[in-house]
Amino acid sequence: MLSLAGPACFEETIKKSRFIAHAACVTSQAESLDFYESVADPEATHNCWAWRINFQVRSSDDGEPSGTAGRPMLNVIERRQLENTMVVVTRYFGGIKLGVGGLVRAYSGTTAKCLDRAQIVEIYPMAEYVIRAGFEWASSIHGLLDQFSAEKLEDNYDEQGLVLKIRCREADFGKLATGLRDASRGQAQILKT
Repeated sequence: MLSLAGPACFEETIKKSRFIAHAACVTSQAESLDFYESVADPEATHNCWAWRINFQVRSSDDGEPSGTAGRPMLNVIERRQLENTMVVVTRYFGGIKLGVGGLVRAYSGTTAKCLDRAQIVEIYPMAEYVIRAGFEWASSIHGLLDQFSAEKLEDNYDEQGLVLKIRCREADFGKLATGLRDASRGQAQILKT
């Protein structure tokens, strides 16, 4: 999946209306609200927005004619196959009406130019797992986790041995499970939480 490495901004004037686009990586609706509140200007004529988070989408025309702002912005995000991405375009009306086509071009164009300035990175779906193994396999398992860049979330022991909670890429699960089986002679178990 592709997403933004950091925030981006772009500003342009179209027929005396000022359009300011802000884009950022957001991973939840709460983060999208925080981002919106940080960049939206209550004094502006419109603060239109669109986001795509974990394959869910939302958009708002914020008072512009229906379908002329939020949806065109969302189309740009989707065409670029960006995930966990939000764009807010603030418009200060300049006195000249743009018409439906002009609004669609202005909002989608400003969004596209803003995203052109953003650094795009590939992100990987992550998942959390619990590994259980006997005490004798602990060092082998810890070494194996480093090979897969797995993040250790909790490292505990109980009466049966190691209980390790980790986070790693979902795409690496099969290889990690095979490596655990081989390193522990089939004694380690890994389960998705």
